[in-house]
Amino acid sequence: MIQIICYCFMPTHIHLVLKQLKDNGISDFMMHILNSHTRYFNIKHNRKGPLWESKFKKVLVDSDEQLLHLTRYIHLNPVTACIVNKPEEWRYSSYNEYVSDGTVTDGICEYKNILDINSFSYKKFVENRISYQRELAKIKGLMLD
Repeated sequence: MIQIICYCFMPTHIHLVLKQLKDNGISDFMMHILNSHTRYFNIKHNRKGPLWESKFKKVLVDSDEQLLHLTRYIHLNPVTACIVNKPEEWRYSSYNEYVSDGTVTDGICEYKNILDINSFSYKKFVENRISYQRELAKIKGLMLD
């Protein structure tokens, strides 16, 4: 159906990078995941009704370079939101799989045959953008809609 390339679960939203392996694979996967989570949440909190504001958003990634930058953006999301200081401190993302150099054996992401970068280089690639991401977030917060 799909391969999970990258993920980050934030308090208010989820980031996923998925590779579709069969027709409608991503749509079917997302429908199953979102419906299952809604059902679980509603039972746990004794409530009814939808949990998600809208249908999931999807964007086609059409280059390796774009994919590399997207994974960095996703892995920096909890740092940008000032939830943690370093991406490895956020346990709800695939970042530690990417930088573990094979020491994480129970990972769920399939990225090694797609991204041509080793764990040390990827860690540097991400860390070099931390302050820039935070500055962008501050500027975005100052903008009027």
